[in-house]
Amino acid sequence: MSAPLGRRAVAEAVGSAALVAVVVGSGVQATELTRDVGVQLLANSLATVFGLAVLIALLGPVSGAHFNPVVTLAAWFTGRRDVDGLTARDVAAYIPAQIAGAIAGALVADAMFGKPLVQWSTHERSAGHLWLGEVVATAGLILLIFGLARTDRAHFGPVAVASYIGAAYWFTSSTSFANPAVTIGRAFTDTFAGIAPGSLGPFIAAQLVGAALGLGLVVAVFGRPAPARTAPAFVQGDSELAAPTLP
Repeated sequence: MSAPLGRRAVAEAVGSAALVAVVVGSGVQATELTRDVGVQLLANSLATVFGLAVLIALLGPVSGAHFNPVVTLAAWFTGRRDVDGLTARDVAAYIPAQIAGAIAGALVADAMFGKPLVQWSTHERSAGHLWLGEVVATAGLILLIFGLARTDRAHFGPVAVASYIGAAYWFTSSTSFANPAVTIGRAFTDTFAGIAPGSLGPFIAAQLVGAALGLGLVVAVFGRPAPARTAPAFVQGDSELAAPTLP
């Protein structure tokens, strides 16, 4: 990868912070503008779609724009035999940066709207159907990202991934967190997008199960990869190959 690991980790932290700030901030704004829960979710999902697409396009050439530990782990697992794939050292830098960035993003969003800082969420999300929703959302995300690579369509990543997350807000019971770092960050805000700390464990476990299922689906649908790149450019972070993801 062309960018030094330090810069890539900073990009992951900044991207994760911005993503959570978009999710939390738009949720706060929506609840202050309307009491209609459907309209609130619509506003929250639209802001997330646009924000995520911009962040992937902007930071993909630097770090790969993971912003998500399960994407990082999947990219490492599928590319561990490649010379230019993610290394264990990369993973050890990316994941803490993503989590720290996500927490910072929640705090910034609360500060922008005059909310108390570091107020734990009281929004309990503990039910089997919600965990199933997280399995489905995360499996679909991994299938999409790595399926795009197998079909040489990684340049559609910013639009495709953002669109999928926007759709998954509505077709999954959990409103598609699909991201352990974002899940942890959202525990730090007692607002529309929050999740109670006691709900974190099962949610993250469901996301890890979904990631494994998603990788299995990639093999089932597209077959085992040839000994070459197995993750799209915006996931791997190679600046030369990631550039086409920009509009």
